[in-house]
Amino acid sequence: MLFQLDPMHPDAPFPPVELAEEEPDGLLAIGGDLTPARLINAYRAGIFPWYSEGQPLLWWSPDPRLVLYPERIRISRSLGKTLRNKPFDHTFDHAFEEVIRACANIRRNDQGTWITNDMTRAYNELHRLGHAHSVEVWLDGKLAGGLYGIAIGRVFFGESMFSHQRDASKVALVRLAQQLSEWGFKLIDCQVYTPHLASLGAEEISRSRFCRALEQWCPQPGPEGSWTAAHTPVHD
Repeated sequence: MLFQLDPMHPDAPFPPVELAEEEPDGLLAIGGDLTPARLINAYRAGIFPWYSEGQPLLWWSPDPRLVLYPERIRISRSLGKTLRNKPFDHTFDHAFEEVIRACANIRRNDQGTWITNDMTRAYNELHRLGHAHSVEVWLDGKLAGGLYGIAIGRVFFGESMFSHQRDASKVALVRLAQQLSEWGFKLIDCQVYTPHLASLGAEEISRSRFCRALEQWCPQPGPEGSWTAAHTPVHD
């Protein structure tokens, strides 16, 4: 039986993740809201929202969990060639709304999207508050790819990525991992397995191990506010 969350109490704790369903994997709760307090509490507990337009708000904590340790980012020979040739520039937090809109449009055109209008508004608010961040990849001054997610302490919770040009999303993830490694981040949450992320070095760990890592690293101090100043042009 799913836990019903009360939208009148956004600060209320989530149920233990061990009570999540095995089928579908990780479904834990229904309802609630997308307030900043609720979302931050969810990510800290190893939980994220994922639902489609017309569905009720669903909360998930799958087991196992796909993660990427920033220092273990895997760069293939072809991606290494792209990085060496430096066709792309990149920025942080320069075009958050454009990135989340592009992520939603890519998925809406393919198979539907969980990045609903309510989700878009919620993450734009998290960005305004300094919790949500984007990496933009540019080609000839146009947005070619990027990703966005939530930073809490020394953990980055990836939400979505997109490409309009070959390798652009991979470049975004590489630049994110490099910057996070410099800042002492310990983990990038990739949520669920995809071959694309696995090819870049992401690996599956148990939910219990993941949650222990969150307990250790989310309370640690991390960079606050906008990451705009972290802009390091690829062409340097």
